[in-house]
Amino acid sequence: MSRDELLNDPYVAAFPELLPFWEAAGRGVLLLPRCTRCGEVHWHPRAQCPFCRCEVLQWEEASGEGTLHTFTIIERRGVPSDVLAYVELREGVLILTNIVDTDPGLLRIGMPVRARFRATPEGRLAPVFVAD
Repeated sequence: MSRDELLNDPYVAAFPELLPFWEAAGRGVLLLPRCTRCGEVHWHPRAQCPFCRCEVLQWEEASGEGTLHTFTIIERRGVPSDVLAYVELREGVLILTNIVDTDPGLLRIGMPVRARFRATPEGRLAPVFVAD
């Protein structure tokens, strides 16, 4: 998506400070915010550091590698299972996400996973994870 298309997305428009995140996701790059005062990396991206309230953050490219922290399989009749999970990234933050393209029966807590990107219904790309 172009910058203008992203800014027309209601979710992105509601949180314009996250535009760099969505632009990078569109290129297949996962970014994390790091506080310039305390140095902490955090997730979910927001306008200020949740640790020290500093409003000066910098975006850093994440490895996209992590481990499956916990998960649940959501099953519905006639629809493929969804896997909702927390992934602990190598950078130390937990990210709420989906596990995709992986047989849910093979998932185990602690297994390695890596980031991929999938289109949301609005068209922007969002991070999801696959088993490594």
